[in-house]
Amino acid sequence: MSVTFKKFDHIITEQYALEQAFLTEYKNGNHTLSAPFIKLNPYGIAPLTALILFKTEEALGVSVLVKGKEKAGDMTATFEKNTEHVLPIYGLYADYNNEVVITLENGESHTVYIQTEAAPEKVLLPTYLETTPGYLGENVIFVSPTSKAMTAAYDYKGEVRWYGTLNFAFDLKRIKNGRILLGTNRLVAPPYHTTGLYEMGMIGKIYKEYRLPSGYHHDEFEMEDGNLLVLTQDLPTGTVEDMCVLIDRETGKILKSWDYKKVLPQNVAGSGSQDAHDWFHNNAVWYDKKTNSLTLSGRHQDAVINLDYETGDLNWIIGDPEGWPAEMVEKYFFTPVGDEFDWQYEQHACVVLPDGDIMVFDNGHFRAKSKENYVPADKNFSRGVRFRINTEDMTIRQVWQFGKERGKDFFSTYISNVEYYGEGHYMVHSGGAGALRGETCNVPPVMHEGKEEGLVMNSITIEIKDDVIMHEMHLPGNFYRAEKLSLYCEEDVLTFGKGELLGSLGVTEEMMTEVPAENGGMVPDTYKVRIGEEEDRIILKASFEKGQLVMIMLEGEETTHRYFVPTTKRPFLAMCVGTFQETDERAVEHPISKEGLKGDFKVTLLIDDQKYETGVSVTC
Repeated sequence: MSVTFKKFDHIITEQYALEQAFLTEYKNGNHTLSAPFIKLNPYGIAPLTALILFKTEEALGVSVLVKGKEKAGDMTATFEKNTEHVLPIYGLYADYNNEVVITLENGESHTVYIQTEAAPEKVLLPTYLETTPGYLGENVIFVSPTSKAMTAAYDYKGEVRWYGTLNFAFDLKRIKNGRILLGTNRLVAPPYHTTGLYEMGMIGKIYKEYRLPSGYHHDEFEMEDGNLLVLTQDLPTGTVEDMCVLIDRETGKILKSWDYKKVLPQNVAGSGSQDAHDWFHNNAVWYDKKTNSLTLSGRHQDAVINLDYETGDLNWIIGDPEGWPAEMVEKYFFTPVGDEFDWQYEQHACVVLPDGDIMVFDNGHFRAKSKENYVPADKNFSRGVRFRINTEDMTIRQVWQFGKERGKDFFSTYISNVEYYGEGHYMVHSGGAGALRGETCNVPPVMHEGKEEGLVMNSITIEIKDDVIMHEMHLPGNFYRAEKLSLYCEEDVLTFGKGELLGSLGVTEEMMTEVPAENGGMVPDTYKVRIGEEEDRIILKASFEKGQLVMIMLEGEETTHRYFVPTTKRPFLAMCVGTFQETDERAVEHPISKEGLKGDFKVTLLIDDQKYETGVSVTC
């Protein structure tokens, strides 16, 4: 009988070791333009990136050309004058001997070849692509997965030009310093709440992790001063996805919070996917400077709400008023005007446009507030939609939509997003389409993944300009959001040094009551116990039957800390990210923050009325 135990360095620590190793190797050589130092995938998580380093006697500017398989696929970048040249290389092809041309401003040039490995099967390839070579230019379409796929970026021809090997979660956004914000790969609570956000350069280097006590989900927004709005919850209260916090960019400290339970009833006007645990399901946040307000999308109330930034007071609600209290309908809801109008249902990705219009992805799931009027998936539609609101007379007008005309083939019960690039220029990403044995899915397709035969998933990303489709890509999986970005960004400057762990995971809630138990010896193999020790937490993974009483205990010389481990499985109705799903129905994962703990502890388990040894000790 044995317990698997492993210590894990944080990715920031691992990357610092990698960086120190390749810098030492570089410094031990004499690297010039004609004999540069080349490191493929320097930070270990972005296999289609490389780093080229060399010195010149005089300070010179440098340009880089990563040659495409045809000219339209070229990627280019320029770098400022220097004698020590640090050149990130982006846009390499997988399983290809990539040609990279380095040119100094004095005209000297040198070509290097960088051979890459084949991409893993989890990097999915388009099944359909329609565009023109010149349209995307050097931009690529990034997608972040909800099914068991990888975050990846696709060029105009559907070729993969970047992918990440970490299990990144939820949205991916470029911020003002050129880096990317995206959810961490460290689970806090099922089904997908993670420790927080990574701030990462395109080369794959993680500069910061912003941690939150109850984790991160779905979305984030960079404020003008650099501080971050992040969607979260307060797990001990028993509900999820119903809070937003403002965190300090430099420290990760929470500066301000908004709790929607203070302004919304939790037991009215629920969508077909609502339950008491996940009553609001906040999947997007947007700050509007003109009105100093937050706009938030609540999937499980079919509602887009707007809060005063300073006070947290409710300003208005966009959504079908059926089922809401009459006094709220009168005060906060809009009245439709115009010839064509449909309310949105279980929407995602609210965006406030420069003129104050509101854009969302209207998933349309159920497309009604009462069960007797629910619309089945094969007769339903999803769309991008733009609403014009008048807060003086509380009217709302539908001024644009795309997707309704495509019917069930464009229907996504969950995830998806819209992007605004200028008047008449939009992206509409229907990321969660799927069919099971030929029938359109009326639940998130990821809930069938690996469990049902005959599942076909699809993700459809369309860019529209003046009502003309300029780019359309289909991927054979479900992808949370799509973002159009350039791989090279002038502000994204690689800096060396160890990244930072910011914010706090908080103190994990303890059980104060000692539960009597008999000595059971070593824990039986049937529970498949695995214990991991990270730099800032301890993680128990095991398999238990539904409803078993389980506690993990950290026994020190002076104190014992007891933590209840939930084994009653919750039927999650909105599996927005399925990459954390265990195939074993008995599987349990329970993290314990090291914050507030000090000393050496023996790890034991109480299972029902037996106390078991694990043979594992940890240091906090």
